[in-house]
Amino acid sequence: MRQIEKRRPLYNKRMILETFPVGPLACNCTLMGDEEAGEAIVIDPGDEIARIHRRLTELGLQLKQILITHAHIDHVGGALRLKKLTGAPIFLNQNDLPLLKMMETQAAWLGIPTPETAPPDESLADGMVVGLSRYPAEVLHTPGHTQGSVCLHFTPLKLLIAGDTLFAGSIGRTDLPGGNYGQILDSIGARLLPLPDETQVLPGHGSATTIGQERRTNPFLRTE
Repeated sequence: MRQIEKRRPLYNKRMILETFPVGPLACNCTLMGDEEAGEAIVIDPGDEIARIHRRLTELGLQLKQILITHAHIDHVGGALRLKKLTGAPIFLNQNDLPLLKMMETQAAWLGIPTPETAPPDESLADGMVVGLSRYPAEVLHTPGHTQGSVCLHFTPLKLLIAGDTLFAGSIGRTDLPGGNYGQILDSIGARLLPLPDETQVLPGHGSATTIGQERRTNPFLRTE
């Protein structure tokens, strides 16, 4: 599985965008920063919180939001630790609260210690605008991998943070609690495929892709 490389800058000399795998399942954690404002958001800090916090310090950025695409342990496991270090609020769709309460069970699946979690400060509701002032994102509720799965669409940047809904050449698994195969296909078809072909997709694991590439070649999405 090819690691997504750090990109700085990708779209603007004053924007920072770094995506790197964390934890035993190599969840893609994304740090987006605005150098001029001195602010940042972190998406899916599943593990390696000391590393994430150190990077924020190196860049001189204040963390404003912790955004969680869904409540599987590899995406949310480090969120509360990062909040305690930075004071930044945690955002998670309320439909995944049952999964958040299953953290001990999720940890047992992987044979790892149970991380400390807490209810989010705010729900990532469909249509909500989050992110940085100059780099906002619209929340797209995309249930199917979990009932609270969301994607974050940074429209001016032509960028989609897809969580575990859409991957390069695949889609999120639906055999865990809260998963639904028909629902994830509906979510992708209705919410993601209408986006412009050139929209870059940063998935929750693995390599980056584009909406156009997945529309053309993803075997789960082809209708022929």
